[in-house]
Amino acid sequence: MTTMEELPALRTCPFAPPAQHTQAALRPVRLPRGEQAWLVSRHEDVRQVLNDPRFSADRLRPDFPVLIKGGSTLRREEERTMLAMDAPQHGPERKATLGEFTVKRVNALRPRIQQIVDGLIDDILATGGEVDLVEKLSLPVPSLVICEMLGVSYDDHDFFQHNTTRLINRNTSREDRDDALDRLRAYFDRLLAEKEADPGDDLLSRQIAKRRAEGTYDRGKLVSLSFLLLAAGHETTANMISLGTVAFLRHPDQLAMIKAAPEKTLDAIEELLRYYSIVDTTARIAKEDVEIGGSLVRAGEGVVLTTYAANWDPEAFEEPTEFDIERGARHHVAFGFGPHQCLGQNLARAELQIVFDTLFRRIPTLKLATSFDDLAVKDDAVIYGLYELPVTW
Repeated sequence: MTTMEELPALRTCPFAPPAQHTQAALRPVRLPRGEQAWLVSRHEDVRQVLNDPRFSADRLRPDFPVLIKGGSTLRREEERTMLAMDAPQHGPERKATLGEFTVKRVNALRPRIQQIVDGLIDDILATGGEVDLVEKLSLPVPSLVICEMLGVSYDDHDFFQHNTTRLINRNTSREDRDDALDRLRAYFDRLLAEKEADPGDDLLSRQIAKRRAEGTYDRGKLVSLSFLLLAAGHETTANMISLGTVAFLRHPDQLAMIKAAPEKTLDAIEELLRYYSIVDTTARIAKEDVEIGGSLVRAGEGVVLTTYAANWDPEAFEEPTEFDIERGARHHVAFGFGPHQCLGQNLARAELQIVFDTLFRRIPTLKLATSFDDLAVKDDAVIYGLYELPVTW
C-alpha cells in the first residue's frame, strides 16, 4: 500500500458523503493510530464484505481497524456485544433477542409510541414559540420507547445521553471514554441485580428468565446487551428524526406528497435512510485472502466500509444525489447487510413513521428558525446528526 488518504474523512457538505469516499475503486487508507486498511465504497462490494464469513467483526482482534484515536471501546471479552461476534457465537446471541423486535411485537408498541409522540408535540405547541426539536422531540421519542422496553427509568436519560455522547465523540480521550463505559456498565449491573430479585414485564427481565431457563445466564453479557440496545435504540433514531425533518423542510414538494398520501411515508423513510446514512463507516478484518472488486485483500488486513458512499453509488441508485421519496429503493445499506443487519430496524421505521406523520399533521406550518447553513452538525461524532434543530411555526 503506497499513497494513502487518512481516515476519518469529514463531510465537506453537511449532507453528502466525503468526496473521496465516492471514488469507486478499492484503495488504501491510513487510520488514526497509523495502521493501514482498505477503503470499500462500492455498493456491491460493501454488501459482499458484510455478508462474507471470511471477514470478521471481532473487535478484540489485535489488528482490527479502528477509526478512533484512543482505540476501540471494547476492552475485554465480557464487554463484547453481538456487533463484535462472528459465527458460531453471533447467531444464538442475536436469536435470543430477535423476538423482541419482530414486526408483530413492534406493531403492538405503536399505540404507545403514538401516545408518546402526541404528548411531546402537545408540549411543543404549548410553548407557542421557538423550540429545539432535538431536545423536545428527536431525543425523547426513541429514548422513552427504549427505556420502557428495557425497563429503565427515563429519569436517568440525562445520565445516558451524557455518557453515550462521550463514547461516540471522536475527540473524547481514552480515559474519558473508559470512564463513560464503566459508568454505563455499573448502572446496568445494578439494574440487572434488581431485576433478578424482582422481575418486571420488560425486555431485560424476560431475557434474565429466558437465559436462566436455558442455563446460559451471565449478568456481564446481559450488561453488554443492555448497553448496546440503549445506545443503539435512541442515538441513531434521534438523529434520523432531526435530519429527516430538515430534509422535508428543504423539499416541500416531497413533504406535500406524504401529507396528501401518508401511505408514502414508509417509502420516504427508506429514502431518508439511504440519503443520510448517519453511520458513515463500519469495519471488518479478513480472516483469509479474499478478492473484492477485483482487488486482493489478504488475511489479517482490515477493511473500512463506507456505507454512505455505497448508498450514493450511481451503479446502484439512479441520480443518487437527488432526494426522491418515490425512488422505492430498499436495497440501501443504512441498516447494514447480512448477519449483522440492524436488529432494531423494525422499531426504528415505526418510530420514524409515527413521528413524521404526526409532526407535519399537527404542526403543518413548521419551519426552520435559523438558516440551513447555520445548523450545528455532528462532525465530531461517529453517528452523524444535528446537535440542535431550532424550529418555529
